[in-house]
Amino acid sequence: MLDTVILALCGANLFFMAAWMTVGALENLFHPFLNETYTAEVMDMARMREDYPEAYVHVAYRRLTNTRLRKWLFGVIVAFELLAMVLLWAAAVSVLLALLGAASVATALTLGLVGAGAFSSVWAGFLVVGNYFCYWFGHEGGQNTHFQMLQWGMLSTIVLIAASVALA
Repeated sequence: MLDTVILALCGANLFFMAAWMTVGALENLFHPFLNETYTAEVMDMARMREDYPEAYVHVAYRRLTNTRLRKWLFGVIVAFELLAMVLLWAAAVSVLLALLGAASVATALTLGLVGAGAFSSVWAGFLVVGNYFCYWFGHEGGQNTHFQMLQWGMLSTIVLIAASVALA
């Protein structure tokens, strides 16, 4: 029974990660203006330039003003979010199939690790790129959300590894 509960909890977590990523990725796909505007603002360093000119002067060379390049980069972000979304759904379904005895537990947990890794990579990428564009100057809410999502992904990875050891 313990094995079933461990696997079910891993599946539930993967389901919620997939659901979170689905909302964000599809929003960015069908309503890009919701996030594309703020992404462009970060790359343009607009808030930093306006509110912290004394700090901005030291990193102004990082500013990305090319609209076409920013739109292309946003497209890359959305593509990676969609990939993470698909991987997470594949993992969640695989865990469900494993619970029903129709798939291997090892395969399900492996897919879970790949999905959780992709999920974490999205948020780590935002933190790294955001750091380059100094987004803590005026976009603290976004940085905080990205950090919390990275923690969720990393903790999920640890749980999935622990589950794979426990269920081996």
